Amino acid sequence: MNGTVASWPPFFLLLALLISILASYTMFNFISNLKRSNGTFRQFWLAGGAFVFGIGLWAKHFVALLSNHEPILFSWVMPVALIFIIFFSLMSFIMLTFQGVFKQRLLFGSSILAFGVAIMNYFSVFGPKIDRLDVHPGKLFLSLAMLFIGTHLSFLLSESEYKRKKFMASLLLGVLVVAVQLLGMQAIQIEYSDGIYVTSDKLIQDINLLALILGVGALLILVSTLITWYIDKRLNQMDERYKLLVENSLDTIAILKGDKWGFVNIAGLRMFEAESAGDLLGKSIYSFLPAKDHNAIRERLHNLVFAGSGKPTEQEWFTLNGKVLHTEIVETMTTLDNEPAIQIIIRDISERKKNEELLINSEKLYVAGQLAAGIAHEIRNPLTSLKGFLQLIVSGKKNNNSYYDIMNAELDRIEDIVSELLMLSKPQVYELAYQDLRVMMRDTVTLLETQAILHNIAIEAEYGSEPLWIYGVENQVKQVFINVIKNAIEAMSDGGAIGIKLTREQDGVFVRIRDEGPGIGEDQLAKMGQPFYTTKEKGTGLGLMVSYKIVDNHQGKIDVKSEIGKGTSFEIMLPFRYPETEIKKSS
Repeated sequence: MNGTVASWPPFFLLLALLISILASYTMFNFISNLKRSNGTFRQFWLAGGAFVFGIGLWAKHFVALLSNHEPILFSWVMPVALIFIIFFSLMSFIMLTFQGVFKQRLLFGSSILAFGVAIMNYFSVFGPKIDRLDVHPGKLFLSLAMLFIGTHLSFLLSESEYKRKKFMASLLLGVLVVAVQLLGMQAIQIEYSDGIYVTSDKLIQDINLLALILGVGALLILVSTLITWYIDKRLNQMDERYKLLVENSLDTIAILKGDKWGFVNIAGLRMFEAESAGDLLGKSIYSFLPAKDHNAIRERLHNLVFAGSGKPTEQEWFTLNGKVLHTEIVETMTTLDNEPAIQIIIRDISERKKNEELLINSEKLYVAGQLAAGIAHEIRNPLTSLKGFLQLIVSGKKNNNSYYDIMNAELDRIEDIVSELLMLSKPQVYELAYQDLRVMMRDTVTLLETQAILHNIAIEAEYGSEPLWIYGVENQVKQVFINVIKNAIEAMSDGGAIGIKLTREQDGVFVRIRDEGPGIGEDQLAKMGQPFYTTKEKGTGLGLMVSYKIVDNHQGKIDVKSEIGKGTSFEIMLPFRYPETEIKKSS
């Protein structure tokens, strides 16, 4: 190739350097973004970087040939060489992602890339028929050594803390691959067979093809460089904003590598009373946690790998000075140094816990005051009656035996109130046993059926055909049924029917008791179960409260629904529990 083309070697050399440097810079931009992405975006950065770098080196190869007055020979070897360089570039970039897996990942990655560049340089010359081949081993070895060492140095430089690391690494790699190609042309001297360019038309055709390759390659590299520069700039801005957000956060934001602190923001250093980050980084988090919580925390962190994020939970910590912290924590999966890690946000709720404790104590005092006022009111009435009758008896004005009956009734009333209050005191030791709820309900209905008949009320019960096992105290559960059914009987002054239905639904046994009384208003429903609240003239208001307490102690719940003029429905749920003997037999 001669004439006009042959008179421009300096221009083609500078153009080859520019293409090589731009391709290297774009490639390093793609690689740097690997650490910020995962999933589909990660595959994009890998494939994009390999493709752009391969196209760039391919275009550079032709331009460098022109700068050295070498013939441009187009054959099947050219597209194969392009595929090789893209493939080895991709393998090299994938190797770089194995941070924490291979200690020598940079060495392996740079070696793979250097091998691909070497194939690009030397394999592509063997396409046409060769008449003579002269190899200079010294120059060949020097070119390969320069390529492998220089590529490794450029990779090391790209991951250094140097401010302009990407530019310097791109400059080093770009100049290196051009220099290695020029040195390789001197190391391998080839004379091709005559007739490669048999006509001027063939020469013009090849030059046009070269121009197309250069144009497309340059356009791809330029567009990719601009795109990656813009994306990199935007990501850097986002990183800065995120960094400011993390550093200025009032909550502790930390990243765990395994069970060790990998990063802690300034708020975290203050929270754990650390003078510097070195007081925490690298230390196990379990030295800051109570021993009783270690197993639970390990299980949470293990499950986080599958769940991706955890729910907020309260957790105690110890500071470096031994101070106890009450906190709320949230964990989520993230990456640190291109490795899986756990991000944890810790919020100090010690002040909130103090306020909650004060609020609870204040609520307890309020409830205690209400209870005391109710007790005083309920007991003072019969005491006033007793005092009046005693004064009458002492004065001798009247002496009627009926006074003693009334006084006994008042004393019984006081005893009932005290007994029900004792039921609400701290839990007593009871003998728990497996009971069939149908049997207890039958006994209760038998007990109250006479009273119901006297009030012109029919009790309609559906017990079901299967045993409804619960684990509890028989007398207490019966007491709940008695309280609810008696209330229903007393509410139905005009007679009617009480419907009772027992069913099992999933892991619960449901008892539904429905009456046809006048119903209860919404404002009254809200007060159900409160001490001394009753709609009956002679009620203490403690019966339902005791019932709620009993059901709660049996891990159950009571739900009340009512409509004015239609009646009230009580739904009592207790956990279904198979007797242990039956479990053993079935196993």
